Amino acid sequence: MKSFSDLRYFCEYIVKKYGSPSNASEEDKAQEFRKIYLRDLPPDIRTLRAIASACGVYVNGVESKNFPQNIRGYHDVFDDKRNIYYKKGDTKSGIENTVLHEFREMIEPVFAELYTDYSPLRTNAVHMAANKFATAVLLPKEEFRDKVYELGFDVIALSKLYSKSCSQVLLRMGEVIQGSVFLYSALYEPGPEVDSWIVSYWTGSANNDDPDANVYGADGLFPRKGRSVAPGSIIDMVIKTKKPHMVRRITILDTREDDGLVAIARPLVIAGDLVKVVLVVVLAHSIGLLQPQIDHNNPVEVEEFHKHL
Repeated sequence: MKSFSDLRYFCEYIVKKYGSPSNASEEDKAQEFRKIYLRDLPPDIRTLRAIASACGVYVNGVESKNFPQNIRGYHDVFDDKRNIYYKKGDTKSGIENTVLHEFREMIEPVFAELYTDYSPLRTNAVHMAANKFATAVLLPKEEFRDKVYELGFDVIALSKLYSKSCSQVLLRMGEVIQGSVFLYSALYEPGPEVDSWIVSYWTGSANNDDPDANVYGADGLFPRKGRSVAPGSIIDMVIKTKKPHMVRRITILDTREDDGLVAIARPLVIAGDLVKVVLVVVLAHSIGLLQPQIDHNNPVEVEEFHKHL
């Protein structure tokens, strides 16, 4: 191994250590990236630009008017010249994510060159892999998981702490606690219609150690992407008041003998305007996990819901 000042050498390192690129998860690749390039440096724009430059990749800002619609970033490769483009005026978090996302997409064909038995990911798959890689670099698993518990699964507080978008934090939260806690969480944002709100992102996890500590057969209870806000729901209450709300017991069975769920919804208000609402739902007996968020936000309490959030 000569140097890591080229994408090829990083890819060679992954292949040498894991045997095949497919044997290394995106979490593994991100951990190796942090160990080799970041070390103790913060993964900010300045650092990522320096790493890219050292790897022969040029990072370029492009005016929004000249940027492809609905695209946050892209890259191109001509001979040995590699470029990453991001939209000028994008958020700091957005640019960081773009650089890492495009870096991950760039190394996919290099893996295929180095390891002939490797079948490179197709377009959608490599896009998803790049998203996971970027998030794993920016929000290291163990450290981030500790903060999730410390802040009581408070997506907005985590977003502010790490200077990352609520959507990125929410999705990462579901990844790092997967297998240990039953969770459903959703981000609501203004929809296409006037005064409409919809689920823009959602995540979930199960408890693998205790199968009984999961809610089965209630998929309709948990809104998926694009679902609008139901009248009388906890989200509806938050939107109308701009205040955090909590429902202490949400029963699922008609007998109402089940322990049920507990839900807390917190608004993000900027300059008096409501811009986002985050919903977090866990089993009622896991309410202790949410206690730091409850203590910090002092939500309006609703005693009980039945078969709806």
